[in-house]
Order: sequence, then C-alpha cells, then structure tokens
Amino acid sequence: MQTLLGTLEAMRKAAKAGVYHGVEQRRKNLRALKAEFLRSQKELLSALREDLGKSEFDGLSTEILMVNDELNCALRNLDGWCAPKKADGGVVNFPSRAYVTAQPLGTVLIYSPWNYPVQLALSPLVGAVAAGNSAVVKPSPLAPATARALARLVGRALPDDLALVTDPSDEVSAALLDEPFDLIFFTGGERFGRHVLECAAKRMTPVVLELGGKSPCIVDASADLDAASKRIVWGKFLNAGQTCVAPDYLLVQKRALAPLCERMERAVKRFYFHAGRLKPGYTRIINRKHFDRLTALLEGGRILCGGNGDRERLLLEPTILLPETADVPAMEEEIFGPVLPVLPFDSLDDAISFVSARPKPLALYHFTRSRRAAERVLRATAAGGGCINDVVMHLAGSGLPFGGVGESGMGRYHGKASFDVFSHYRTILDKPAAFEFPLRYPGLETLKIAAVRTFLLR
Repeated sequence: MQTLLGTLEAMRKAAKAGVYHGVEQRRKNLRALKAEFLRSQKELLSALREDLGKSEFDGLSTEILMVNDELNCALRNLDGWCAPKKADGGVVNFPSRAYVTAQPLGTVLIYSPWNYPVQLALSPLVGAVAAGNSAVVKPSPLAPATARALARLVGRALPDDLALVTDPSDEVSAALLDEPFDLIFFTGGERFGRHVLECAAKRMTPVVLELGGKSPCIVDASADLDAASKRIVWGKFLNAGQTCVAPDYLLVQKRALAPLCERMERAVKRFYFHAGRLKPGYTRIINRKHFDRLTALLEGGRILCGGNGDRERLLLEPTILLPETADVPAMEEEIFGPVLPVLPFDSLDDAISFVSARPKPLALYHFTRSRRAAERVLRATAAGGGCINDVVMHLAGSGLPFGGVGESGMGRYHGKASFDVFSHYRTILDKPAAFEFPLRYPGLETLKIAAVRTFLLR
C-alpha cells in the first residue's frame, strides 16, 4: 500500500509540473500504449478465456477491436481536440480575442468492472491519456487474470507516474476512495456507484458513473420479425447477458408475440447449441453468487426455451421467460445474465407508459417499420441511448458518445466525448490594454443608462 501511495504522489507531482501535458508527449504515450496493446493481444485473450470463458472471436470483437478503435480515433484527432477554439466575447468585450482551451484535470481514478474487463479499463484510459492526465486504473477482483495482464501491459507501455493498474483487491479500492483525485470514472453496479459518489462528494470530486438498469426493448407489430429475432437474441445473450446495455426485457405487441417468440427460439438453438448442447466459447457466469441469483429469477413464469444450468461450470443456457405478471422477480431488478422476460402489450401507448413508469434506463430499443412510431417512442421516453431496429450497437463506434441518464449514470465517453470528460475547458479573454470601455467605470450614470438602452438592449 505504501508503494501505491508513493506512486500516487509521484503522479500528482508530474501532473502539476505538466510533464505529460504537451500534445507531442500525449501522442507519444498513446502510440506506446497502442503498440504494447497490439503486442499483448494473445495475453489478453488468454486472460479473458480464463476469467470468463470468452471465445477468441468474442474477445476480439467486444474488447480488442473497441479499444483499438478508441486509440486510433485519439491519435487521428488529437491535434484538433487540443487546439484552442475561438469563442465570441460579445459586444461588451470589443475589441478582444476570446478562446477556449482544453486543460488536463490532473490525476484521475478509473474503476473498471469484470464483464468487459479489457475494454472498460482501457477505453477510459485512452481518453485520460489523450487529455494529458495521469491515471490510476482499479480493475475488478472478479477478473483476476485480466487484471494481471492489464497491469503488465500498462506497466510496459507507460511510465509509473503517468498510468498504473493497481491490485484489484477491495482493500485497495477502499484506500483509493480516501485519496484526492481530480475525477473518478466508475463503471459498475448502482450500489457501489452510489458509494463512490458519496465518497467523492466529501472532496467535491467530479464523478462519471456508467451504471446500468433495466433496458427495455419494444417490438411493435410492424417490425421485421426475422431481423428483430436474430438481433435481440444476439444482443441479449452476448457475453451470457452480462452486458450493461443488453435488452433486459422485451415488450411485444400481442399479435407479434407468438411469431417473434417462435423465431427467437429458433435463433437461440441455431446460435448457441449444437446437438442439444451449448457450443464451446459460450461465456460463463462470473461466479456462483450470480449464478444462484439468476436461477432464482426463473420463478414466476413459463420457460419458453433454455433454463438449464451447470453450477459447477457456471453455465446457464440462454433463457426466454414468459412471466405470469409484470411483478415476477425477473422484472424487479436488472438481470445482467442470460434470462430474457417477454411481456405482451396492446397499444404503443401501453408500452410507452410501462417504460415511462420506471427509472430512466441506460438503453432503449425499438423495432418497427413505422418512422412515426419510432419518433413517438423517442419523444415520449428518456434513456441514456439506444437503437431503432437494432440492439447494443450504439456503443460500438468511437464517434458515438455513450453514457447514462438519471439512475443509469452520468457523463458520457468514447472518442471526443472521452477527451471532453477528462478535460477542463478553460475560457480565456485576451483584451488589449490600449483601448478602454469607459461605460463600465463609476460616474456619468444617466449617459451610461441611455447608451445601454440605445446600443445594447436590442
């Protein structure tokens, strides 16, 4: 612990001295991080397989490619992001030059979760380094092999006073929350997120929270059910449902319910089973505690497909559940696993009312052929983000800012939004000393009032 505290002090000194603030130095750091990241692919994929049972393709597509996209985006756009932006000083400041410049916040803390432990550690780190900050990354203890691989990668790529991946223990987590940081970036569950927010409030530390919630998916009767069934099944059961933006429950218009369920059942069997058994590479549930929680959510409804599990191997089949009512256990909490409740609705107003009566979700999805219906749902609901006629993919591009709203989180990142969230935008007014604006000084009140009314109140 003393070593960690010493490194933190070195980080703060380097940040105050501006050691890593220069644009060329930032570019050098990002290039070093990218080179080591690419060299470490095999090590990272092996760690993901050890921690979560992820297949090579899932590791590449949901973790490696997304981090690589963030690195490329930052390197491609760094000069433009860092350049001062001209601002309008207004007529009262004439003549003058006004501009806004992005400054590093200082030393930041990044909490990353276990479900996508590479992507959700390194993507924020890219933004922090691009913005000129030093950063501490605290990985999850539930993905220990990946935490070790990340520590080695970052240690080889970047100086210790610029970036550090800590031991993932809860003891370290508690100690870090007692330290002063210039921003805390947290991805994880709502309960610990609230604790992070409470701790940060004591020091007036700004916080970015990427949480979760019950993200709804609405399918109206006009939807292309073939496309909807495949995309919903893929997005829901990706990473065994352990995805913060996975569809948490389905609302299906009654006349589309039976044909959609039939197609989803076929898709589940085609995507995830061979000869009646789960295909190799299907992701494990993270631990027995979560496995037991998920199996308990199967009560109160009819299982359309799946439902079987292996507690020893931590495998739970992709499961489609038809709840008896909207009050079953699966509708009371975020599922975060391979269980998909499907509920019917009569009119689109009913679906909108159902969604609006609940906390604002991290994502909302709507499958429809009607542009008017899509616009109506978007106007009448609130969510962090979402898709029309797709799921999950709104977080896949570095040009798409991602974040929650209300109880699903605060703050946005990815691409330029990552640079923004780790920067302070400082406004500067540069005014020549040779010109005075006499109206602002005391005296001549009647004349000044007349001038203000004549020239400024328009």
